[in-house]
Amino acid sequence: MKIVAIGGGEIGRPGTEIETESIDKEIIKLTNKPNPLLLFLPTASGDSESYYDVVKGYFSGLGCQTDVLYLTKNPSDEEIRDAILAADIIYVGGGNTKKMMKLWKERCVDHLLKDALKDDIVLSGLSAGSICWFKDGLSDSLIMEGKDEWCDVEGLNFIPFTNCPHYDTEKRAQPFKELLRNGSIGIALDECAALVKENNQYKIISSKPEANAYKCYWKDNQYHEEVLEKDKLLSLE
Repeated sequence: MKIVAIGGGEIGRPGTEIETESIDKEIIKLTNKPNPLLLFLPTASGDSESYYDVVKGYFSGLGCQTDVLYLTKNPSDEEIRDAILAADIIYVGGGNTKKMMKLWKERCVDHLLKDALKDDIVLSGLSAGSICWFKDGLSDSLIMEGKDEWCDVEGLNFIPFTNCPHYDTEKRAQPFKELLRNGSIGIALDECAALVKENNQYKIISSKPEANAYKCYWKDNQYHEEVLEKDKLLSLE
């Protein structure tokens, strides 16, 4: 089981700097292959082809072969299965998490990703591509649809906590605090911070020194936000 959930960051869109390179190199390292095949899932962005162009150019430069799976082009069940299970890395892009999870369930991608996890394929991504690996997460999907409302989106529960990406941006701290009143343990990730799960062990890595991850929870009617130490094995329960 190998998962890298990234809170956010740029990978070289026109006019932006590359921010997550050291994290992305860790993703590649986890495959134990010199030129792994990375499958990009741009579902959350509505299968943006320009997004894939950026991903392809960037990860090719890091030594990866790349492929993409556009679910909106209605591939067959066999094509979806073959693409997912042939990959060494699955990298999920950002966008509308709620719409992504709905389409994944309609096309049984959720079940195939469970198979990929068992096959030791590295699962990764940022923003929506972070939330999806958790039990659930705080999402701006409804805000993207024109509503002034944060929402809780159910993930695949490969990581049994509630996630908040982009924690240091977009005023997410307060709605995340309210979401956790249900008793869940939250893992909040700043831009350029990532949670790595390898088998049953966790660690935090970051590509910028100021980027942090936090364990957030309510206990005895008090809210706690603990900065997680980087680059060491952690117990999060």
